[in-house]
Amino acid sequence: MSTSGEDSQSSIEGARRPDASAPRYAVLVVDDEAGIRESLQLTLEEDYRVFTAATGAEGLEVLEREDIALIIADQVMPGMTGVEFLERAIELNPNAVRMMLTGYADIGSLVRAINSGRIYRYIPKPWEPAELRLNVKRALETFELTRQNTQLAAALAEANERLRKENVYLRRQVERRYSFDNLLGESNAMQQVFELIEKVGETDTTVLITGETGTGKDLVARALHYTGPRAKERFLAQNCGALPETLLESELFGHKRGAFTGAHADKKGLFEVCDGGTIFLDEVGEMTPGMQVRLLRVLQDAEIRPLGSAETHRVDVRIIAATNRDLRTEVAEGRFREDLYYRLRVVEIAIPPLRERRDDIPLLAQHFLDAANERMSRSIRGFTQAAMERLMAHEWSGNVRELENEIERAVALAGESETIPADMLSDHIRGETAAQAAALPSGEDWDMNRAVDQLKRRMILVSLRETGSKSQAAQRLGIPRQSLQKMMKRLQLTDADVESGS
Repeated sequence: MSTSGEDSQSSIEGARRPDASAPRYAVLVVDDEAGIRESLQLTLEEDYRVFTAATGAEGLEVLEREDIALIIADQVMPGMTGVEFLERAIELNPNAVRMMLTGYADIGSLVRAINSGRIYRYIPKPWEPAELRLNVKRALETFELTRQNTQLAAALAEANERLRKENVYLRRQVERRYSFDNLLGESNAMQQVFELIEKVGETDTTVLITGETGTGKDLVARALHYTGPRAKERFLAQNCGALPETLLESELFGHKRGAFTGAHADKKGLFEVCDGGTIFLDEVGEMTPGMQVRLLRVLQDAEIRPLGSAETHRVDVRIIAATNRDLRTEVAEGRFREDLYYRLRVVEIAIPPLRERRDDIPLLAQHFLDAANERMSRSIRGFTQAAMERLMAHEWSGNVRELENEIERAVALAGESETIPADMLSDHIRGETAAQAAALPSGEDWDMNRAVDQLKRRMILVSLRETGSKSQAAQRLGIPRQSLQKMMKRLQLTDADVESGS
């Protein structure tokens, strides 16, 4: 086995790397005929570092110690055939380009070489030197491209890992800022709620939480408690609309034995049990006038009197109340005491309905999906674009609670699917967007192309007005920003149209 070839400052036809000072590509020639080895060496040594070997075993030794870019092997050799050698060469240097010399057509060997040896090209005997150099040049261009792709893939993998770690850190930061006991949201409306929770939570101020059913008023109440000075004390909740007046009074303030039928023993009420902590009175607007008077007395005097007792007890309890009713209207119509209303509404936190903070839907949906995955031992990654569009378009009259139930239902039906498609959603959610789209054509114009353009124009205008930027609008619409710009140009939409809302 011999080696030859010295560094040259010239390059031919771009076969070498652009940097002439860099090491030249190494080529390994394996052939049992000395004349062929010498001929190939003379043809290539001006431009490449050429290594030669008389047998497959010698060739494997060269591969173990040299960084070979191109292998040229004879098809028929004693001991180890060219195909066998190339198969083993893949194990030592999988990135090297492989070419085979052949003097006859052995179909079986050719098929095996293509399948197992992964041959880049065959070189027939005899060969033309110029054509051989051209084939080698192209083979090494393939090698260089593969190497660059490998380097880029490695760099991308490293960047992705670094990004993943950064995302984990940022996600923890976001959760600390935007999450209180599973209360999630990144919209401006929810950020204002979080700011109020942080400020009011540090105090003992009485808070009234308002909002529609299912918006998470109970979570806000818990967040206020667990971010405040009473966090280590008890938090107890009572739905004021779930019990009749006598039982509710007993539940809150306790009772003495014999106070009413069935009162066989003394019982402490929630106010006494929760002394030092927080009581959450949910649906306080459902209280009867009599209970409103009793609650007002507790707020004024910080004292309770158990049902059937003549004695009062002082209690140190923070009260957080919640209602889905408009208490101002209730006061105006005489159904709720005005003095109690102002006692409860020292600070009011209004929770916006989900339809007014649609930007939070993807975050909430993924949160509920992760929770359902854990409960059901599933591994669903997310939602298809069509499914998310349906979720974003729905009005969610039941708010966050309805969304949570819908996601749990979809996970139960999805089985082993990797994502939740639109057809896994409930009929009334899946069909809403189609119904809205069907209602868009005006008058008697039922041309489908014009109707589709009307829908696109309307969706783009609404997205631009509500998000305030093309990038955010494109993200909301689920299309690249460049596609949005092209679509606006085709539909002849201008910035003036966005500002005017036309």
